[in-house]
Amino acid sequence: MDCKVEKKIAKRAKAHTVYKTADGKRVPGVTTILRVINKPALVVWANNLGLQNINSRNYVDETATIGTLAHEMIQEYLGGPKWDRTAYNPEQVDSAENAVISFFEWEKVNGYKFETLKIEMPLVSEKYRYGGTVDWFGYINGKKWLIDIKTCKELYPEHTFQVAAYWQALIENGYEADGVRILRVGRAEDEGFDDRVIYASELEKAWKVFEAAMNLYRLKNEFERKAV
Repeated sequence: MDCKVEKKIAKRAKAHTVYKTADGKRVPGVTTILRVINKPALVVWANNLGLQNINSRNYVDETATIGTLAHEMIQEYLGGPKWDRTAYNPEQVDSAENAVISFFEWEKVNGYKFETLKIEMPLVSEKYRYGGTVDWFGYINGKKWLIDIKTCKELYPEHTFQVAAYWQALIENGYEADGVRILRVGRAEDEGFDDRVIYASELEKAWKVFEAAMNLYRLKNEFERKAV
C-alpha cells in the first residue's frame, strides 16, 4: 500500500491530538496542513484496490492499525509505555512484529545504543502556529537525534516536509538536535528498513515547502469560510 495513504489515514487508529498555542487557540497539525499537497498516487492506488474488489477503507484502516501497533511496540522497547496486549488480534501482532524485527536489524547492523529523552512528544510552534508530535527524540551513540518512524514500503518527499516542520518546532521549543532522520521499517518480512538522514540544507528547503503549504492551507480555509 502507498505510504502516503497510510500516513493520511493512520491518525484514525490513534487518539487525535489537539494542538493549542499559549493563548488557548487551536492550531492545525503538520499532517493536516500537508494534505493540501496533491498526491496523485492516491487515486492510482485506490483504483488498483477497486480492480481487486478490495474495500479501500477497510484495507487502510487495518494497515493503519498495524502501523500504530508497530510504533507502540518500538516505543515500548525504547522506554515508552507498554502497548496494550488486549487491543490487537494475533494477525495484527504478527504483521507489526515484522516492522519491529526490521527495527532490531537496523539497530544491530549499526551497533546503535539509545538514550531516550522524549517519546511521542507533542510540540506547538507559537511563531508559526501549528503543532506536531515527534516519534522519538534522544541520543544515539552520544549524538542527539529526532527520529520519525514510518511503517511503509517506500519514503516520499512529503515525509521530509513533515520532519522539517517537527525540526522547526523542536528548535523553537528550546531543544537542540545534531540531526534528523526518517526510519522506515516495513511490515512485510521482505521489506526491511531504510534509514534516511536529513541534513540541514535539505531541512531548510523542505521547511520552505511546508511553510508554503501552511500558507495555502490557511488561505484555502479562509476562502472556504467566506464562500459559505
